[in-house]
Amino acid sequence: MMSRMSSCMPNWSVLPHPRDGLRCGKRAIRHMRKGLFAAMLLSPLAYAAPAAAQSKVSIEQNFADSLTAMPREELAVSGGFYVPAYSSVAISQGKLRVDFSVTLSVHNASETRPLVVKRIAYFDTAGKQVESYLKAPVALRPLATVSIFIPTDDVRGGTGANFLVDWAATSEIAEPVVEALMVGGVANAHYAFISQGRPTRTASKK
Repeated sequence: MMSRMSSCMPNWSVLPHPRDGLRCGKRAIRHMRKGLFAAMLLSPLAYAAPAAAQSKVSIEQNFADSLTAMPREELAVSGGFYVPAYSSVAISQGKLRVDFSVTLSVHNASETRPLVVKRIAYFDTAGKQVESYLKAPVALRPLATVSIFIPTDDVRGGTGANFLVDWAATSEIAEPVVEALMVGGVANAHYAFISQGRPTRTASKK
């Protein structure tokens, strides 16, 4: 039996008719188009390029109900958190990569006092700052929360992404809760896991 490709091979014992060459040429072009289309479909899976910088989140606008006026008193207590995040995870002996969306949440655990968030910064695997989400400190109402969302296709953070969160208060306060939620999947399997923030320094008076 002769395959499609072999049918287009020239028979040197017989002079080919020009129409035969035209038909084989058109057939080859059709095969090339199909191959290019398949490559275009598969290439994002194998070679996912880093997403362009996402538009900056406006915490002041998106979480206006969670914020209150900055306290007039001196900020006598301060602390900070390091939060590991996993924008991408290597699997299958490092040959494949799974990308996750990341949601960083900062919770004021105090029932009575506002929490001042002084910095929320996002860093990549090499320790380079990717984004800074606050232009100026903001004050969270008691038990209020603000969040930062990084979509799945923003892979600038890489496998070793992390956040730094700095906070302060006018007096002793319940330590805030800071954590990152990762959500993603492979084929029909879906995963979600949480990374707890770790204090970079003990909350203390200045």
